[in-house]
Amino acid sequence: MSSVATWPGRAESWLDERGKGAWIAAMVLAFIFFWPVGLAILAYMIWSKRMFTGRCKSRHHQFHQARHAFRSSGNSAFDAYKADTLRRLEDEQQAFEEFLQRLREAKDKVEFDQFMEDRARRAREAPEAPAGA
Repeated sequence: MSSVATWPGRAESWLDERGKGAWIAAMVLAFIFFWPVGLAILAYMIWSKRMFTGRCKSRHHQFHQARHAFRSSGNSAFDAYKADTLRRLEDEQQAFEEFLQRLREAKDKVEFDQFMEDRARRAREAPEAPAGA
């Protein structure tokens, strides 16, 4: 059962690693061999915005972009400044994500407290059933 459930995810990852061309090739082949599958792939590509964004760029390309960002410029002062700035931005991002998590938890607590209050109010207002009935 688990291999059946995971093959679509593996296929999606495999196609994403190869880029938008792989998705288009898969769609065209699916249209040729069994058109409903091709239509389903087209609908998925549009729904997931793979047709209109660069989201399915190859990991190879993304790796090279990340490596370029951390490459030395040859100027040690600038490299130190860049490393410090990147570290500060990562810390700020982590702090912001923690802040968002606290907001979500506070919202959940408020909603749960409201639920419990409404439940208690309904229990107080409900007429008690006769014991003999």
